[in-house]
Amino acid sequence: MSQTTRTQGKTVVLVNGVPASGKSTVARLLSEHFALPVLTIDGIKEPFMAQFDEIDRPFNRRLGCAAYEVIWSIVADSPRQCVFLIDAWFGFQPKASLVRYLEQAGITRVLEVWNSIPGNLAAARYAQRLDVRRNGHPGEEYLPELLRLADSARPMALGPVYSVDQGKPIDSAALVAWLGKELEN
Repeated sequence: MSQTTRTQGKTVVLVNGVPASGKSTVARLLSEHFALPVLTIDGIKEPFMAQFDEIDRPFNRRLGCAAYEVIWSIVADSPRQCVFLIDAWFGFQPKASLVRYLEQAGITRVLEVWNSIPGNLAAARYAQRLDVRRNGHPGEEYLPELLRLADSARPMALGPVYSVDQGKPIDSAALVAWLGKELEN
């Protein structure tokens, strides 16, 4: 990371996409390559989910909103030179909410890795995880909604966007090169 990146203001990399779009795989790849910390909605939310026997969809959503607030609180309290990868489906709240959180956290630069995925593939991946996901995540009834959501979802586009086509093998070298160049600017 260049001296310019360390002094220009806070930078975040949004690793964005609908559920089951490959965000966590991409975030881990970038975290390992660049030695950047990753904050995830599920990583914050799931320990709380473990404390409850039954979680309906509205309560799951409330936990997700709370986890989202925690992420931006951590980023706001961090030093300016700390770059975070944030693994989340940012479309679950209005874009205006994200903009407000970015401003409150002192973010001056937003980079985005958009995980594009066809609805049928997102639904198939989600279905494969149903038996291993923590209790409280939406179940099989969510698949038709996810299929439609994936086919219509778009990136936040609040800064430069790199699109990963999750219907094909990930070109890791190109992704790493893009992010490296953006972090050096």
